[in-house]
Amino acid sequence: MRVLLDIKDNKAAFVMELLNSFSFIKTKELSKEKALLLEEINEAVEEMKLIKAGKKKARNAEDFLNEL
Repeated sequence: MRVLLDIKDNKAAFVMELLNSFSFIKTKELSKEKALLLEEINEAVEEMKLIKAGKKKARNAEDFLNEL
């Protein structure tokens, strides 16, 4: 299982040391850019779920392309 954690900077070293002390846990730090990308992808997936569930209205594709 993979888990993404958002840790306050002043506690990050402690949490990383704690996680690394377990032989069955592998840790990998993400760059700020990659973390932001993952967050944006997650938001997009959640938005798609809301649209599929009918809780949010989808945008017109033509309007979207005109914005680009």
